[in-house]
Amino acid sequence: MMCEKKKSSGMQAFLIREPDFYKKALALIFPVVMQSIINQGVNMMDTVMVGKLGEVAISASSLANQFYQIYTFLCMGISAAGLVLASQYWGANKSEAVKRVYDLCIQIVATIGMCFAAVSLFIPEKIMDIFIHDEDVIREGARYLRITAFVFLPHGLSLVITNIVRSVGNAKLGLLTSCISFLINIGANYVFIFGKMGVPELGVMGAAVGTLCARLVELAVCIVYMLRIEKNIRYYPNALLKILDSALLKEFRRLGLPAIISDTLLGLAASAMSMILGRMGKEVVSAYAIVMVFDRMCSVATMGVASAAGVIVGQTVGSGNRERAQKEGETFWTIGIALGVVAAALVFALGTISVDLYEITKETRKTALLMMDSSAIVVFFQTIQSTLSKGVLRGGGDTRFLMVADVIFQWCASIPLGYIAGVILKVPPFWVLLILRIDYIIKSIWLTFRLKSGRWIHQAKQIT
Repeated sequence: MMCEKKKSSGMQAFLIREPDFYKKALALIFPVVMQSIINQGVNMMDTVMVGKLGEVAISASSLANQFYQIYTFLCMGISAAGLVLASQYWGANKSEAVKRVYDLCIQIVATIGMCFAAVSLFIPEKIMDIFIHDEDVIREGARYLRITAFVFLPHGLSLVITNIVRSVGNAKLGLLTSCISFLINIGANYVFIFGKMGVPELGVMGAAVGTLCARLVELAVCIVYMLRIEKNIRYYPNALLKILDSALLKEFRRLGLPAIISDTLLGLAASAMSMILGRMGKEVVSAYAIVMVFDRMCSVATMGVASAAGVIVGQTVGSGNRERAQKEGETFWTIGIALGVVAAALVFALGTISVDLYEITKETRKTALLMMDSSAIVVFFQTIQSTLSKGVLRGGGDTRFLMVADVIFQWCASIPLGYIAGVILKVPPFWVLLILRIDYIIKSIWLTFRLKSGRWIHQAKQIT
């Protein structure tokens, strides 16, 4: 009896048992999970539809999207930087500071989006040549990128608006835009890829046109929502052309800039992985694209938990309650472990069914099944490290430590070891994927020790 009593009190020491905490967390988690399911469903349908055109088409769109992913990760980093500051300022009841964070993030994303658009529009062949040397894939990928050039700006602005609005506990906008985007993207893809309703058959270019249509409507919904419906922040873009004060810029550099660097490095690492896999052949590229879509579908709950953790912990840190923040962090860490087990089981159990949805060669199918087994191992550790790095520790302002961890484990371990394994030693794809994601395994352990230390809490300085 004594042992059971001690064990129970030990659990209570770091697990929150208040129903209101879980209600607040679920109010953030559920919309983000549904949004992620819809987004990944769109990605899967894109891949399935383009897959009907053959392996050249699926490889071209997959590799072209790797360049786009660099921009997406950069925007996510900017959004994360804004979320760190905005959630802490909201927890400290500084609503005007939240509005100024919005202004700064929109200014940055708009500038970067136009730069990416110019590069994608004028030198798409050179971009594709970085990833693969197959002329057919480069030609199709370049056609895709020229349309994608017009997607950068609207998508980047939508990402910033929907992500930072979560800082005040509102996750509904992201779900709303994803639902609308899903319907438009699927319908437009069907029309433009296969040439329906009197529209010329555009093939791979049709997928890019479908995405453009969806992102334009998505941005329009975000603008209307923020200006007419959202009542917490009451944001209006009347200060977008003004230079913001030095105090906010200083805090953005201190707590926000490391998050931008970290997520940008994540995007570059994903592109480096694609370059390595591209050197292994288009069958491996196609297999990897299939595996990654299903991997993300099985781990969508992680995105919701990480988002909720970042907001809730950030608001608590902003209010100055360090002890409560530590307890919340350890609770989310426990939830992350449980989700990792579920995600790994789903990949193991349903991976074969997912692969059989695609019209691919026997060799590509065999490769995809091997990589799916590897992914099932990786996704467990991915869930734990994402909950901590994209949620708890980031919400606590520990962005500089996370940036250093990303640099060390991605660029000093995963990428060089993956290149040696896949390109030089030509080991089987199962092991290549496992090696390329070894940073997840290391970081899940490393960040757990960081969480337990309590040294991850850094409160944003108040601005006038």
